[in-house]
Amino acid sequence: MSNKNIEDVYPVTSLQEGMLFHSQLAPESGVYVTQIGCTLKGLNVDAFERAWQRVLERHPILRTAFVWNNLEKPLQVVARKVKLPLALHDWRDLSQAEQAQGFQDQLIEDRRQGFKVTKPPLMRLSLFRIADDAYKFFWSHHHLLIDGWSGSVLLGEVFNFYEAYRSGQEIELPLPCPYRDYLAWLQKRSLSEAEAYWRRALKGFSTPTVIDLGQRDDASARQSPAPGSRRALLSRSATAALKNLTRERQLTMNTVVAGAWALLLSAYGGERDVAFGATSSGRPPELPGVESMIGLFINTLPVRVQVRPEATVLSWLENLQSQLAEMRQYEHSPLVEVQGWSDVPRGTALFESILVFENYPVAESLGAREWSVEIDEVNAVEKTNYPLTLGVAPGQQLSLQLIYDGSRFDEAAIERMLSHLTNLLGAISADLNQRISSLNLLSDMERRRLLGPWSNTGIDYSRSVSFFELLERQVKRTPDKVAAVFGNNVLTFNQLNDKAGKLAELIKELR
Repeated sequence: MSNKNIEDVYPVTSLQEGMLFHSQLAPESGVYVTQIGCTLKGLNVDAFERAWQRVLERHPILRTAFVWNNLEKPLQVVARKVKLPLALHDWRDLSQAEQAQGFQDQLIEDRRQGFKVTKPPLMRLSLFRIADDAYKFFWSHHHLLIDGWSGSVLLGEVFNFYEAYRSGQEIELPLPCPYRDYLAWLQKRSLSEAEAYWRRALKGFSTPTVIDLGQRDDASARQSPAPGSRRALLSRSATAALKNLTRERQLTMNTVVAGAWALLLSAYGGERDVAFGATSSGRPPELPGVESMIGLFINTLPVRVQVRPEATVLSWLENLQSQLAEMRQYEHSPLVEVQGWSDVPRGTALFESILVFENYPVAESLGAREWSVEIDEVNAVEKTNYPLTLGVAPGQQLSLQLIYDGSRFDEAAIERMLSHLTNLLGAISADLNQRISSLNLLSDMERRRLLGPWSNTGIDYSRSVSFFELLERQVKRTPDKVAAVFGNNVLTFNQLNDKAGKLAELIKELR
């Protein structure tokens, strides 16, 4: 970038610095590349392109690049002018199956391509004409620039400008406060109180919560290097029940979902002291105009939860909500500093999973008003540097999406985990006065398979074959089926075999 084209320069946040590190560590992995896609019917392409160009000119963060060579810390540099990268494809001659496959291939290639973060803009637009009046669209951008809240605001601006331009009109939208105002506010904050809080909150927690869903074999891992995504919708009745109980008991939906996630991690790992990451909006209410600012505000910090089986669900969730409220006072703490204040060794991640509660979902914001263009099939995909991300979006049906590392977890295990999570949420909504130990995460089918009828479960087997040989055979046949349940702890045949092997090694060492 030439000096004449530089509009502004300012420091990066600690979160941006961490994202920059991970994206440069694996440049073709697609880490922190966000893709928002949808179908558009009745689109005026010229007005659409002009609307995006206008938004690009309005917001410095969309014209931002990152530099670090010969610098103590990276800087973000704003360009005065950048060209809107819009690619147009005509796929009307392709069959629907070819279009669907081609779109998925384009998304994969776009993630692999990533972004050269030193050259703005760190975003791309792609339109695929699939019929005379219909387009597939995706907007790809680096998470270094904006968070989900900002993305929703930007898309709202795009379609407001679009409506004006397609009608031959000009409009002016209020200019938001610049992102640099937030950076200035952030730099003035002291970390002394935050350090005391985090040292107290994480004291004694030295081993991160490992998510063991049964390891994939090498062949499966090589076939699925891309991030996978599975979504489940809580039923309308279960969602309504959760909303009612949160209102009556003065709990937040965030607290209930965080509690259910902690219980699930505890059940899968067999630990009562668990931790996961949780994102917060990071928008300080005392900063004027922060609601409409465009940039990266979110932060991800550890939530440590101690599961108490003897406690009632209500009392346990109330304690968790108080804990989360106290944590919000320190939500701007840099994760790298929090890591250093914990007992977890440096170089070891504090958590393997993160919970993202979308208070400003894209689909909801676009559906908030009528547009002349029909917007359908809205979805967003992003790969973080964490193996597992739980995305939660409110609505008439609570949406639960697990984005996972395809080289580590397989689809069947993730589907089962989603099923157990929805079962837990249903059990919580059914009775808040029951004890934690009474909550059941198994489906009726899993319970029937495990518990009865005993008279029909007898099978012949060779008396010359040991139990361990039988177990290994079963692992090969059904590695992801449930093998054992104790309380809320669930083991698949693969996990049971792993633990049996470790126990055998331990016994050998003790001889």
